[in-house]
Amino acid sequence: MADIHHIIIQTPKPEIEILEAYSVSQSFYREVQLRQDHEQDCQRYKTVAAQHQKELESMQKDINFLGWFYRGRG
Repeated sequence: MADIHHIIIQTPKPEIEILEAYSVSQSFYREVQLRQDHEQDCQRYKTVAAQHQKELESMQKDINFLGWFYRGRG
């Protein structure tokens, strides 16, 4: 009888593949959520910064009443 060598290739268990796919998809969705949150934060920051710029311009046009009171002291 001739010796026949059988090569047995072990395939990964389906459970492991499922868990790996789940882990990768969770990581992907977490990354997407983080990027969306960051984009929203940046947008809010730009909105607030623009509002503050308008308020600063408005305040610079106002009359400085407090300066009138403290001008004589010094």
